[in-house]
Amino acid sequence: MDTCYDLCIMNTKKLYLLRHAKSSWKDFSIRDFDRPLNKRGKHDAPIMAEQMARRGIAPDVILSSPAKRAKSTAKQFAKTLDRKVTYIDAIYEASISRLTEIINKAFEKYDSVMLIGHNPSLTVLGSSLTDHHFDNIPTTGIAGFAFDGEDIRSADATLLFFDYPKKVKSDSLASPTKKGE
Repeated sequence: MDTCYDLCIMNTKKLYLLRHAKSSWKDFSIRDFDRPLNKRGKHDAPIMAEQMARRGIAPDVILSSPAKRAKSTAKQFAKTLDRKVTYIDAIYEASISRLTEIINKAFEKYDSVMLIGHNPSLTVLGSSLTDHHFDNIPTTGIAGFAFDGEDIRSADATLLFFDYPKKVKSDSLASPTKKGE
């Protein structure tokens, strides 16, 4: 079960929207679905997975697009958070309403869900959940939300955090740990 972060209320559902890590555009003959992670994506995915672990977050389930870049990202998070991944074809190129259906279905069984997908859907969905407007959820960006009910269309949502590689790297430079900590 997910460790509570910032908001500990019984019956609260938590959602973590994660955009896949940076993918390669090196070979334009590869179809979009089959694009692998590039060097930066391979570097950032473990950093962001560790950030989730440091926060004490381990969702009950990880749902991912089956696209190669999303799968690679999901595998890194699953390994770090000691979770299994369920790949759902419908997440790839999903509409906001389809993503909402997938999340609501998962909330029937789980209290905390990580969904790994693609833009623009993740950014639009994230912006629709709270008063916080996301200009963009960047690659390997994670937005965490808490809901007071199971149906995200009608539940009140709270933004718990919004992390992305540049912010996490900047934060770690701004507050270095002392030797031995």
